Amino acid sequence: MNSETRTGATRHFVLAAGGTGGHLIPAFALAHELHARGHHVALITDERGANIPGKPDFLTAHVLPAGRFGKNPLKWIGGLRAVLEGRNMALRLFESFSPSAVVGFGGYPALPALLAATSAKVPSVVHEQNAVLGRVNRLLAGRVDAIATSYPEVQRLKPKHADKVHLVGNPVREEVLALRAEDFPALTEEGLLRVLITGGSQGARVLSEIVPDGLAMLPPALRQRLQVTQQCRTEDVDAVRERYASHDIPAELGTYFEDMHDRLAGTHLFIGRAGASTIAELTAVGRPAILVPLPIATDDHQAANTREIVKAGGARMIRQTAFTPKELAKQIQALAMRPETLSNAAHGAWNCGRPDAAKDLADLVENMGGVDLMDVIRVGENNARGASQAAAAANPATKDAA
Repeated sequence: MNSETRTGATRHFVLAAGGTGGHLIPAFALAHELHARGHHVALITDERGANIPGKPDFLTAHVLPAGRFGKNPLKWIGGLRAVLEGRNMALRLFESFSPSAVVGFGGYPALPALLAATSAKVPSVVHEQNAVLGRVNRLLAGRVDAIATSYPEVQRLKPKHADKVHLVGNPVREEVLALRAEDFPALTEEGLLRVLITGGSQGARVLSEIVPDGLAMLPPALRQRLQVTQQCRTEDVDAVRERYASHDIPAELGTYFEDMHDRLAGTHLFIGRAGASTIAELTAVGRPAILVPLPIATDDHQAANTREIVKAGGARMIRQTAFTPKELAKQIQALAMRPETLSNAAHGAWNCGRPDAAKDLADLVENMGGVDLMDVIRVGENNARGASQAAAAANPATKDAA
């Protein structure tokens, strides 16, 4: 069934997201999919989101006040006023744009848009990228019409909302998804072992401090094969470069790599944080990983994000308190001493991927407020696409057959 027969007409959709890459990458992926189906899409976000690299040219951004609600109750009044102001602005936007549905991706800027949708009786969806339902999505769970999740198990999601839940996955960038059909890079016992290290959008000093020394502790036969690419904070680059030089390990360092998808394509082993977008890209492409969850992440959601890929054998998780050079070297040896071990881990990661996430999420929101809601990958049900993904997860040979 093509999009014309499925939707019947061009429609308007509003996406609302906080200004970080974790919220906006899936929003942009959905925007591209809806745009390709002939729909008009608008974005509600904050100043960061309106100016973030990678925003599609066709996507008009509207900056609304959102307010934040921290631990200090004295600041809640100001936050509430900002939310109400943003809600009223969103209502005025809806009057002119007439959206068929509003989709929230978390972050405080999504709150006024979704409250406006409830007030205007516009169908609404929230998408949760993490394995723990975020604060804004928890607040809105009882108001929205559907909850799209990225993992089969999501903490802080109340059982009474189970009927609203649709497992779709976390959409990734098109250039990353295109790598899914490619084989894991060839690796021999004598060939180069390419390692990619990133610390997420904010960088991670602990990776700069631990990884070079951990790699230096590897057996000489393995250490001499290393080819390292590492993202560092600006203030850490020189010190990290000196540390690698002292260990005689070739390393390319940078604060930002525009061609990250190309680097991921050639990577044999990833080391880094466990943000939602990172996990989604690793599983989309199928890359083994050693993951160090950010310890201050809200509700420890990065640790929860690792659960599925670790269970599938695609990654190993090390808590930051246990992340030492010795422990890192131990885990790398367990994965990389034999090429087949890394290849098997790559299969495990690949089988956790949900490559149809953008399409499934678009199917879900496209059918809001019009025809009956489609059976998009419902949790606990066994429709055709859900069954095929479950079969792929259970059978490591699926990738070869695909």
